[in-house]
Order: sequence, then structure tokens, then C-alpha cells
Amino acid sequence: MSATLRSFDVTVIREDFPILKQQVHGKPLVFLDSAASAQKPRAVIDAMRHVMEAQYANVHRGLHYMSEKTSDAFEAVRDKVAAFINAASRDEIVFTRNATESINLVAYTWGRTALRPGDAVAVSEMEHHANLVPWQMLRDAHGTDLRIIKITDAGEIDFDSLEQVFADGKVKLLAVTQMSNVLGSYTPVERLAKFAHERGAKILVDGCQAIVHRHVDVQAIGADFYAFSGHKLYGPTGIGVLYGKRELLEAMPPFMGGGEMIGHVTYEKSTWAKPPFRFEAGTPAIIETIGLGAAIDYVRGIGFEAIAAHEHELTEHALATLGNIEGVNIIGHAQDRGGVISFTMRHAHPHDIATLLDRQGIAVRAGHHCAEPLMGRMGVTGTARASFGMYTTPEEIDALAKGLLRIKQVFA
Repeated sequence: MSATLRSFDVTVIREDFPILKQQVHGKPLVFLDSAASAQKPRAVIDAMRHVMEAQYANVHRGLHYMSEKTSDAFEAVRDKVAAFINAASRDEIVFTRNATESINLVAYTWGRTALRPGDAVAVSEMEHHANLVPWQMLRDAHGTDLRIIKITDAGEIDFDSLEQVFADGKVKLLAVTQMSNVLGSYTPVERLAKFAHERGAKILVDGCQAIVHRHVDVQAIGADFYAFSGHKLYGPTGIGVLYGKRELLEAMPPFMGGGEMIGHVTYEKSTWAKPPFRFEAGTPAIIETIGLGAAIDYVRGIGFEAIAAHEHELTEHALATLGNIEGVNIIGHAQDRGGVISFTMRHAHPHDIATLLDRQGIAVRAGHHCAEPLMGRMGVTGTARASFGMYTTPEEIDALAKGLLRIKQVFA
């Protein structure tokens, strides 16, 4: 299978994704919505099925064979994740439901204990709601400040604005995306981490988009926290990851109370387990976690160098092709960008674009993409968005362009 390929062949890759063989409205499925959630390879599907058919029991709680076998498989994924992002220890890997929960965990626990009223959290104008709303909630409940770092018209961090936001020394956390889910912009997270640390602040990186396309090394970045979701990384929904430096996690209180996260319980009081289990109350997403492990194996087997090269060619082709269509306006022009392209069309609402493309078998996303403030910053109310995965082909980009030309005729 393609997970053992030494060279990238998108035709062979596509054979690993059963859903891509489907037709929609009598047309071959052209799936250009991977930034919302990626399709799943057979390796992930089979791994999850195997758990349910041959290897299922609750983890960490049983002394019988099936529980021990499942526990070993579950905890092996923690090791895989740690190696995947080069964490210093497996104990720095916390399993959550998704990246949204990971960020909320940091806001609720670290934010309420490490920050004092008047301390500030800084985010950029391009953040997903998941990396904005939790900090608004912390501000309203805890008295912290929330500051916004401007971006340029091209969709890149404005470092003059960054300097101004940090100028008074009150910013204690910089929370920033590594890749915008709207603009496709990569942020220079290594530089941002160094900037924050030199000023006594921590950095949280939302890696949901970036980790799909590039190798991530949290130690090289200098991340204090790093969050991502399994479902964008060709894995299942319901499983996410929070990386946190060990000393930070050890100082943080639990996020939720219940089974598994305790050290000792009496009717009067409880003590907490060590990280990461302190933050994993209740029965975890066992099947989904093992599915994430299979997705990591699959992606590592192909290799990020090959994936990135393929997706770079796709993105360049898409920018050139869509940019040549009169009336199509691509939002954001960052120099360092990934396979996410948001655009508008003259006289056509994004929802109409998505609906009419769907009739041609082409799946794109339309709306504000959970980044409503960014839409206002870029002067639009919403966009259509095409996003690519390792299975996307140049021919699918061409199909999108042809579909937009048909829509242009409809609204002429």
C-alpha cells in the first residue's frame, strides 16, 4: 500500500481512500474541503474496525487480557504522537476530543492559575474562533486583557503591531495559528516563540492546519503548548492532542473531574494524578485514538517531504489557474502559504458558488470558516474555500476552474 511507498504517486495514494471512488450528482467526487476535515485512508478504517472486532475493552482499568491488550495499543499512540512532533516526553501528550478542547483546557487551567487580572493574552487577526473565543471567556471571567495583533493585507503577521502589543510587558501568552484556515498563510512560529520568550511570555500554537502539510517539531519551534485535531490529519473525529511542556502541565490543575484523573479520593478531598492523566477524566476515545495512531503511521510512511512538494505544486497551479479567471478574487497573498485558497466571485454569493459547484460533484466550503473577525479585516462577509490534501490532483483543480467559469456564465 501507499504507506510504504518511497516515491509519491497520487494515483496510488487515491486508491487508499475508498470514498474518492464515489460519484456525486452523477459526477466524480472532487473533494476540495480537506481543511474542514480530511478523508480517511483504508489503513485508518481497518485499524478502527480491528479494535471493535478483535481488541476492545476499556483501558487502564482491567487486569484481564483484552483490557491489557487494548491499553497497550492505546498508550502506544501516545508514544507515536510524542515522536511525531518531537516532544521531550510522552507525558507531555494529553489526549482531548479535538484542538478546540485542547485550547480551552489551557485557557481554563493554565489561564486561570498562571495569569492574574490585568495580564494579557495576544492573538492575531487571523485566528480561528477556537483560538479567540476561549480567551474572550477567560477575559470576561478572570479579568485578563485580550489584545489583537494586526496582519498585513497579504495575510501575514504585522511585526510592528506585534511590537506594540507587547510594548508594556503585560502580555503573558501569545496564542497564534501556525497556518490560517482561511488565508493559507504560514506564520513564522519559531520567530514568534523566540519573540515571546524574550519578553517573558509563553506561546500556544494552533497547529490544526499546519501539521497536516509540514513536519512539526515542537522543541525546534519552542512551543510551550501545541494543539491539533486527528480528523484533519486523515484520522477520525473525536480525538485531539494537546502538547504542553512538562513543567507547565505539572503546575496546572485538572480540566474536568472524574475517574482516571485522580491520585486518591475520599469523601472530603481528592488528589490528582500526574500529567497527562490528570487531564484525561473518564473513559477516553479508545477507538479514535488508535485510529489516530494509524493515521500517523500512514502519513509518516509517505513522508512530509513528498506530501509538501505535491501540495506546493497543487497550490501554485491553483493560484495561477483561479487567478486567471476574471471576477475571481483570491483573499490573501502570503509568501509562505499552504493548500488553502479562499476566494470571492463578482456577483456570486459564496453559498451560491458552493451549491452550484456541488451540482458538478465539487465539494468546497462557503461562509466565514469560523473566522468571522478575519472576514471583516479582509473586507468580505464570507468566501468560498478550496483546500487540498495529499490525494488532490491537478485535474481536480482544473475541474474547479471549469466549474467557476460555468458559474460566471450563470451570473453574467
